Amino acid sequence: MAAFYADENFPLQTVEALRRLGHDVLTALEAGQANRRIPDEAVLEFATQSARTVLTLNRWEFIGLHARTPGHAGIVVCSQDADRGRQAAAVDAAVRERPALQGSLIRITRPA
Repeated sequence: MAAFYADENFPLQTVEALRRLGHDVLTALEAGQANRRIPDEAVLEFATQSARTVLTLNRWEFIGLHARTPGHAGIVVCSQDADRGRQAAAVDAAVRERPALQGSLIRITRPA
């Protein structure tokens, strides 16, 4: 199972569904980093230092960070999806396919 860091905008229902699937998910709130306007670069740095893959809905910024910041612990960018269970299942399926998440960028899009 993966170790994730969910940024402050990532849906709590998706976090809870990922936990039910066996993943270790730390939220920004649990880490004492919510509502502090922490720059995305610092979010990625915190996750990397904690050996956690970032979970975010902030797709374009983190896609750019992936390109500029090699050596991170992984980034999963998701599009908005009102079906949180489906979103969690998509994340779960994507990370199970990979032997390691270090340095990877995974894009999760909601079905059309």
